[in-house]
Amino acid sequence: MSTAILTGQPVPGSSLEGDLRSLGFDVRVAADAGDAETLLAAVPATQRVAIVDARFVGHLHALRLGLTDPRFPAAAVPGAVTVQPAARQALTRALARENSAAIGSVPARRPAASEQTDAATLTGSLTERITSALGADDVTVHRPELGTLVAAVPADPQSRNEARQAVAAVDDEAVRLRSAVKARDGFFTTHFISPYSRYIARWCARRGLTPNQVTTASLLTALIAAGCAATGTRGGFVAAGVLLIFSFVLDCTDGQLARYSLQYSTLGAWLDATFDRAKEYAYYAGLALGAARGGDDVWALALGAMILQTCRHVVDFAFNEANHDATANTSPTAALSDRLDSVGWTVWVRRMIVLPIGERWAMIAVLTAATTPRITFYALLVGCAFAATYTTAGRVLRSLTRRARRTDRAAQALADLADNGPLAGAVAGWRDRNPRIRLGSPVLLAAIGLVALGAALLTGNHWAAVAGAVVYAATSGPALSKPLKGALDWLIPPLFRAAEYITVLVLAAESRVNGALPAAFGLVAAVAYHHYDTVYRIRGDAGAPPHWLVRAIGGHEGRTLLVTVLAAVLAADGFTLALTALAGYVALLVLVESIRFWVSAHKGGAPAVHDEGEPA
Repeated sequence: MSTAILTGQPVPGSSLEGDLRSLGFDVRVAADAGDAETLLAAVPATQRVAIVDARFVGHLHALRLGLTDPRFPAAAVPGAVTVQPAARQALTRALARENSAAIGSVPARRPAASEQTDAATLTGSLTERITSALGADDVTVHRPELGTLVAAVPADPQSRNEARQAVAAVDDEAVRLRSAVKARDGFFTTHFISPYSRYIARWCARRGLTPNQVTTASLLTALIAAGCAATGTRGGFVAAGVLLIFSFVLDCTDGQLARYSLQYSTLGAWLDATFDRAKEYAYYAGLALGAARGGDDVWALALGAMILQTCRHVVDFAFNEANHDATANTSPTAALSDRLDSVGWTVWVRRMIVLPIGERWAMIAVLTAATTPRITFYALLVGCAFAATYTTAGRVLRSLTRRARRTDRAAQALADLADNGPLAGAVAGWRDRNPRIRLGSPVLLAAIGLVALGAALLTGNHWAAVAGAVVYAATSGPALSKPLKGALDWLIPPLFRAAEYITVLVLAAESRVNGALPAAFGLVAAVAYHHYDTVYRIRGDAGAPPHWLVRAIGGHEGRTLLVTVLAAVLAADGFTLALTALAGYVALLVLVESIRFWVSAHKGGAPAVHDEGEPA
């Protein structure tokens, strides 16, 4: 429940009180700041409170945007201001100051009945003064972009009439539907999904469905699609393609429903992000199973596609975190990109060539229905490889040509994304005790470790791979021995991801036994989930996963070394069994801790988040 306090004398014929109740507010009326302060004190501290000028004229959706968005501790539109429990004390102080000022400037008596019409004049622009006071009290007040929506506090009958005419001239439901669509999205999503998925979102909202329920329906649909692909029949492949597209429609709908009804939550953002990855990678597994039924082993291609896609995402995450709050961006590459975005057709071309989720899933769905899993994976690998090269090259150029100062927060985020374990920590500790030893830049150390490991894997000798993994672990620690504030230090997390995942792929492929590559697929999927979970915690300002979890699953260097040792000491069948056991162990730990964290954060009232970001 939320409470709205109307200040001033309600205007005859106004629907404001009814509008506030339709938004879920318990409405109380205050004649002045003193009454508002008294009513506020009676509202439980766990409730959201809104102060609304009784003279307010505007669209219902303007009030909804200003008063019900859960992402902000305080928000305001002209004539209305709201605070969540975290900012209640600041609101109480603001009202107390208003009340003290009123007592010092006007007679300390309640207006007589004949003077009630002037109550609104006595309070003046109380909501605007409260909004300013909140800002002065270090409370960030969000002011939503209203566009053509009206929100005003008319001072006289003529102004009120003009405001009402302006309200009647704009269809706020049409505005609400348009704003439900993500502002920046891919070509396929914008032109082939959103024109009708927004109406599905409205249908869901009117029936009381939540974004989390739609997200879950999208996951179930994708899992059924993966099951259809696993049948290995042409009919199953066709059904899989159709269901994958329908799953994507629901995936768009959940976000549009969240924007339409402002149902944002920490748990919802996590479910939306993790389910997207689970759906896509489960579908890869379904395709591989279906191909196996037809006598074609494409598990290596499925695992390669998952590795490539995950590393692409880590590049995106690491670059964005490194530059999240960087200052003095003077990159000419960024300036060129901005100029290209000013030309209409180049915007869509540049969004399509990075193969975002809409284009990628459409391509997978069509190729699944019309061709074979092998052709589908070949096309996916080529497309994602080109997209990864394009985006990474552009970001490297931006980093080399910009003069920026990166913050401690950015450096810590990159260190958390690196996922260093106890072995790397021990080496880093030795490096700290010997500061006179200079080992070069962090990204150079990471690259040296990756090259040494890669060269060892190419020999085909398992003990050489163990030696390469030792070198890799030894360079991982010093790479993080100082803050990651260099121009290219954001490359360290994706280099570490590539090293670990490719090691698992190569050693599983070399074992040449049935089940090794599926077990490797499961292990990489479990570890990738841990890395995605780290990203979403950082994005939600919740910090990295606990140190005990990182130590328990070994860190990237520990897992890489362990896999190489297992490949060297075990027979092929034993290695497959060991990979399966390791995958189960990692999955159990990271899933239990992740679910515990996100559910407790949601129940504990963590601030709601909603990441528009880049198309995934």
